[in-house]
Amino acid sequence: MIQKLINIWRPEVYHNKSGKATFFEGWFYKLVDSSRKHIMAIIPGVFLHNNQKESHAFIQVLDGFSHRAYYHRYSLSQFHSSSKNFTIRMGTNIFTSSGLEIDIQNELKLKGRLIFTELQKWPVRWSSPGAMGWYAFVPFMECYHGIISLNHRITGELQLNDRLLNFNEGRGYLEKDWGRSFPQAYIWMQGNHFDQPGISLALSIARIPWLRGSFRGFIIGFLYNGKLFRFTTYNGAKLKKVKVKSGEVEVEVVHRRHGLRITARGGQEGILHGPYENTMVGRVAESLDATLTVSFFEIKEHGEELLYSGKSEIAGLEMNGALAQIVDS
Repeated sequence: MIQKLINIWRPEVYHNKSGKATFFEGWFYKLVDSSRKHIMAIIPGVFLHNNQKESHAFIQVLDGFSHRAYYHRYSLSQFHSSSKNFTIRMGTNIFTSSGLEIDIQNELKLKGRLIFTELQKWPVRWSSPGAMGWYAFVPFMECYHGIISLNHRITGELQLNDRLLNFNEGRGYLEKDWGRSFPQAYIWMQGNHFDQPGISLALSIARIPWLRGSFRGFIIGFLYNGKLFRFTTYNGAKLKKVKVKSGEVEVEVVHRRHGLRITARGGQEGILHGPYENTMVGRVAESLDATLTVSFFEIKEHGEELLYSGKSEIAGLEMNGALAQIVDS
């Protein structure tokens, strides 16, 4: 119980030390090389079920070059986590916030080591432990979300089948989810390859079960000029627009003196596995070559002042589930 309470303020670590029967947890590593030609997502995780045959650990890989997704299953006996920090071991594979070592020799052959530095973290405070804010204290949430690094530098190489991928001076992003199930409907997007260095956008909008009903919850972070501007359900931000049409999503959000207008268009998708209805199923459509157009503005007494307008063409985008539950009618 004490460890569980401590981990509220450590969203990056493994959260199921109590051994819940129905549970998932996954860490999402987005990797882009300096040439922006090699894009990859690596997702280690664990899925637990009352039926022990369904329980397993896994590593998913989404190749942004071929748009193919691979799912590699491991026994729970091969999954090990540290109780002191974010360190996950799965066989010979090691995952931390400062890098990863991977060696997969199956249908997909992937081997190498990457180091992450200059991590831009979502702040963890006593009253707001990470991206979930005070919702992190609620024990019955369907899905919890953590942003470990909005933007960081990558050093190292990966051997992907017959291709050597050099990630030196590349950029990365690292987040995670844990709980019982993915939301029934959600929009997720992330980009940190804008024309101005150091800018990063992370956005999640989802239908959140709550007591006997549900609500539209959102977590949006915009890193600009070294400062993280947070637009979230719990800090009083307001979604002014959420529209989806022909594979394109438009979002407008404001909080106090600042606002964002975002347009995202998906690229070619790969299909990842996600936890739904007590099983891991391949139904999560994700693109790693989406385009995000962002306008960031300050709200003044007599109108708006545009602070930044730009585009990222190497972005992640997911729009999954019954989107009518979270878009404007």
